[in-house]
Amino acid sequence: MSDRVSVAKTYKLYIDGKFPRSESGRTYPVTDAEGGFLANASHASRKDVRDAVSAARKAFGGWSGATAYNRGQVLYRVAEVLEGRREQFAAEVAACEGVPTADAMCTVDAAVDRWVWYAGWTDKIASVLGAANPVAGPYFSFTVPEPTGVVGVLAPQSSSLLGLVSVLAPVVATGCTAVVVSSADRPLPAITLSEVLATSDVPGGVVNVLTGRADELGPWLASHADVNAIDPTGASAESRVDIAQQASGTVKRVLTVPGDEPDWTRRPDISRLRRYLEAKTVWHPKGT
Repeated sequence: MSDRVSVAKTYKLYIDGKFPRSESGRTYPVTDAEGGFLANASHASRKDVRDAVSAARKAFGGWSGATAYNRGQVLYRVAEVLEGRREQFAAEVAACEGVPTADAMCTVDAAVDRWVWYAGWTDKIASVLGAANPVAGPYFSFTVPEPTGVVGVLAPQSSSLLGLVSVLAPVVATGCTAVVVSSADRPLPAITLSEVLATSDVPGGVVNVLTGRADELGPWLASHADVNAIDPTGASAESRVDIAQQASGTVKRVLTVPGDEPDWTRRPDISRLRRYLEAKTVWHPKGT
C-alpha cells in the first residue's frame, strides 16, 4: 500500500496567455457540493484586474482585426479541444454542482455545442446586423457592426461551465476581448477552460480568467477606464447597483440581466452578440 501524499493543485489565474498566481498571494479553498476539499484557487486582487484589462486591451487590435472566418475557426478549435477533455470537465462539473456524472456529461456536450454555435455566427452576424442604407443623393451609405472593445464578464455563480461559455463565447465571437471573473465557489471548470483556450489558437490576452468574488472584483472592473462594457450576470443584486454607479464614471455599457440566472440550456439567439457590437455608418460618393 502506497503512503504517498497526493499534491493538491492550486488553480492559478489566466492572464495574457500565462498562468500566474495572484500578486497578492491570496488563495482560497474550493469544495465540492458536499463540502469536501477539491483544490486551492488563487484569489485575484485589484492589481490582477488591472493586469488582465491591460492584456485584453493589448490583444484587442489583433483579435478585432482578424477576419471573421478566422475567429470562427479559432472558436471551433476551442470546441474540439474541449470535446477531447469531456471526462475531466464532467468530473469537475459533477463535483462542483453536485449533479450525477451523466447530467454533467450532458452539460459538457451542451457547452461544446454552444462554442460551435457561436463559431458559426462569426462571419454571418455582419450580414444580419449591417445594412446598405437608402439615401437621397449620389452616395453609398453602409452601416457595419464593429466590436465594442474590452468586456468585463462576471460569470454565472451556479452554472460553472455552460453558463460561463454562454456569456463568454458571444464576447469573443464578435471580436471583443474579455476579462472573466469565474464563479467564486465553482471555479474549477473556468480554470480548466482557460487551459483549453491556451492550447486552442486563442491569442494570449483575448480571454483572461480571474478567480475570486464577483462582488469584490466587479466594481473594480466597472470603474476601469479601459473597459468598454460589463456583463454583471454573476454579481449579487446589491453589487449590480454599485457596478452600474462605478461604470457611469467612464460611461461604459452595462448589460441588463435578469435577477435570477436564466436557463442556460435554452437555445441561444443573437441577442448577446448584438450587445457587444456598435454600428458604424460610412458614406461614400458614387462618382460619375
